[in-house]
Amino acid sequence: MRDRLTDGLYGMGWSAVRRLPEPVAARLGRSLADAAWRRRGPGVLRLEANLARVVPDAGPERLAALTRAGMRSYTRYWMESFRLPVRSAESIRRDVEIKDLHHLTDGLAAGRGVILALPHLANWDLAGAWVTRALDTPFTTVAERLKPESLYDRFVAYRRSLGMEVLPHAGGAAFGTLARRLRAGGLVCLVADRDLTESGVEVDFFGEPARMPAGPALLAQQTGALLLPVTLWYGDEPRMYGRVHPPVEVPGEGTRAERSAAMTQQLADAYAAGIAEHPEDWHMLQRLWLADLEPRPRKART
Repeated sequence: MRDRLTDGLYGMGWSAVRRLPEPVAARLGRSLADAAWRRRGPGVLRLEANLARVVPDAGPERLAALTRAGMRSYTRYWMESFRLPVRSAESIRRDVEIKDLHHLTDGLAAGRGVILALPHLANWDLAGAWVTRALDTPFTTVAERLKPESLYDRFVAYRRSLGMEVLPHAGGAAFGTLARRLRAGGLVCLVADRDLTESGVEVDFFGEPARMPAGPALLAQQTGALLLPVTLWYGDEPRMYGRVHPPVEVPGEGTRAERSAAMTQQLADAYAAGIAEHPEDWHMLQRLWLADLEPRPRKART
């Protein structure tokens, strides 16, 4: 019953919000965000705790205001995403501006595979739609398996409608497919600031240890693809901005694990720079730092 309710609510969002005029959808999103912020549920409290690490000198009032702005940014993501399938390519091209794009276009022009690695900043789906619409460049991405399965199917269909090839995160076959796309000179886009496998690389993130996925670094080493961090931030509605950062350097020495750790730290540093500039647009309502994660049970010795 709970799974059917969850799927039904998302289905209503996609069918109803897309029919609303843009200003009405924006006002609805702000109202929902403010209501959630006042309730101070687990997601809001987690966001506030995460932002306290990003802005450690923030007093209670500033932190509360930042969390409220963060919730507004988060619901803006959902309102925009529900409306993306009915937006024109012209409006997407007009409302998104990406700085230092040459890092991406030069890599693609050279026939070299390119990996764009992003944190949960602003609207990564809108950025993806911009890539397929403005650059006329298809790409491959990976989606987390959601429950219920029907909700996952909705997300896959939604992202495919925007021109993305979507692979399931679970199952183990995604890495090989991504590697083949990159060796053929293709583009891969990955949201990569939270480890979903519990086997990621430990990085220093805002002065504390956290884990981030090793996949982008491993793919770059195995295929020779260019690994580019990307950060996004919101302007006044409906504008969104982004920056393609310089390529992550592949260390010349060390084991594959050591090289992956160094490259993932470079990604974390680029993410931290973008998040520090626009903390309210970082949609991290989950536990991230190791100090916040529940300890894993130890395996019994045999």
